[in-house]
Amino acid sequence: MARTNMEALEHKIERAQEQVSRTKKQYDAAIAALSDLLDKRDALKRDELVKAIMKSDKTYDEVLAFLDGGTKEKKDGVKTNGRGGRKTKRTDR
Repeated sequence: MARTNMEALEHKIERAQEQVSRTKKQYDAAIAALSDLLDKRDALKRDELVKAIMKSDKTYDEVLAFLDGGTKEKKDGVKTNGRGGRKTKRTDR
């Protein structure tokens, strides 16, 4: 009787391993599809951003200053908000 229970258990284990293998293949395929879709979305966003920059009347430096958080430190130690206005003054301690 113990032998029959062991064989039944081994059979269940084998089926469970096969199911895990199938599920892992499906999971891997889903991850690959998701990754591909995210890459396509990112490419579309990059294209949209480049087009917006090309249409803009802002200079390269103005765009970079904006992307860096809107502040750019000048040689005199004064940060500006990218539009010529002073934001904060740097103090050396």
